[in-house]
Amino acid sequence: MREPTAKLQPRLKDRLESICFEMIDKGILYSEAVEQFENCFIAEVVSRNDGHLTRAAEHLGIHRNTLAKRLMRYKAKNLGKAVQAM
Repeated sequence: MREPTAKLQPRLKDRLESICFEMIDKGILYSEAVEQFENCFIAEVVSRNDGHLTRAAEHLGIHRNTLAKRLMRYKAKNLGKAVQAM
């Protein structure tokens, strides 16, 4: 049985604040934090929609083309990082 939303909100807020504190302490830049959150959030929504981009875009509240562009951007950045690691 799921807990009521009112009980989940403070716990989620506390966890998010804890993550923020840790990222700041480690010197992570705002732009890096936003990019990582967006990438993680989008990947999870796409996964929960079994890779169906139209449904995922609807759940995210963005246009399907915008979702596709963001996925390509993250894929290109990850590919670039992999090449640099070689």
